[in-house]
Amino acid sequence: MRRLHRKLLHSSTVAAAFVSMAVLSLALGGDRAWSQAGKTIKLVVPFAAGGGSDILARLVGEQIGRTRGPTIVVENRPGAGTVIGTESVARAAPDGNTVLITANSFVINPHLRKLNYDPLTSFAPVCHLTRSPNVVAVNANSPYRTLAELVTAARAKPGELTMAVNGPATSQQIGFEKLKRAANIDLTYVPFPGGGPATNALLGGHVSSLFVNYPSAAEQFKAGKLRMLAVASRARIETLPELPTIIESGLPNFEEEDVWFGLVAPARTPEESLSQLARWFSAAIKTPEVKSKLAVQELYPVGICGAEFGSYLRKQYGIYGRIISEANIKAE
Repeated sequence: MRRLHRKLLHSSTVAAAFVSMAVLSLALGGDRAWSQAGKTIKLVVPFAAGGGSDILARLVGEQIGRTRGPTIVVENRPGAGTVIGTESVARAAPDGNTVLITANSFVINPHLRKLNYDPLTSFAPVCHLTRSPNVVAVNANSPYRTLAELVTAARAKPGELTMAVNGPATSQQIGFEKLKRAANIDLTYVPFPGGGPATNALLGGHVSSLFVNYPSAAEQFKAGKLRMLAVASRARIETLPELPTIIESGLPNFEEEDVWFGLVAPARTPEESLSQLARWFSAAIKTPEVKSKLAVQELYPVGICGAEFGSYLRKQYGIYGRIISEANIKAE
C-alpha cells in the first residue's frame, strides 16, 4: 500500500512539473522558436547612423530586448547605395541570427547595376515595418495652391516648370516619373543629392516645385515657408489629414510612392525562425511608446509580414523596373 502511495505521489509530482513547464512554454510564446530569446541577433542597417532606418532599427531593437526577446545589435554598413550592407546579409548564415533593414533601394538597385545577389531569391521576407510619405510642394509664394493648378500650368507651358527631386534612382525620382505619366505633363526634372538641398532650391526660388520625402522638409512646411499640395501615398497622412492625396487631386491613375522600410533574412532561413522574427518585430513597432517615437520621424507602422510582404516586394520590383526602363533612369 505504501509503495502504491509513493508511486501515485511521484506521478502527481511529475504531472505537476509537466503542467508548470507547459504553462511557462505558453507564456514564452508557445513554440520552439522562443529558444532564440537568449541569443544575439545582428540587425544590419545599410545606411549611415542617424537616419530614419537607423532610428527605426534602434527603437525596435530596444523594445524587443525589453520584452524577453533576443539582444538586437545594430550594425551600420553603408556604402554603394546600400549594396555593401545588403550583400553582407545575403552571404550570412541562414540561421535567423542576421537580418537586414531594407528600403526602396532594395528593389531599385537590381535594375541599375550588376549585383551579387537577387532581392527576390537571395532573401526571405520577414516584415514590411514602416512607411514614410512623399509629398508634392511649392514655395509659399507660389501662385499654385492645389496640385490641379500646378498640373494645368504644366500642360499650358510644357517643359517650362521645374521640379526639384532627390536623385537619381530614388523613390522621389520614380515618384516624379509616376506623376508625369499620370498627369500627362512635361515637367523638367532637376536632381539634387538629397532632400535637404532640393528643399533649399525651392526655398530660394530656383525651381517651380518639389517632390520630397515629407520628413526632409517638415520644418519648412510647419514654418509656413513651403506649401504642400498633395501626398503621394494611397491614403492621407495621419498627422496631416487635411492634405489630399495625388489620386484625390484628380489623378486616379497615379501609383502611390512612399518611402518604406522592411526586414529580410538570408534565403533558406528556417520558417520557424522567420515566423518568430516577424512576431517580435511586428509587435515592437505597434507598441504605443515605439509608435509615438516613430511618428516624430514621420514613420508609420505597417506590420505586413511573411508571404504578404514577399508579394509587396515582387510588386514593387516590377513597378520600379518598368518606370526605370521607360524613363531611362541611370545610376550615377
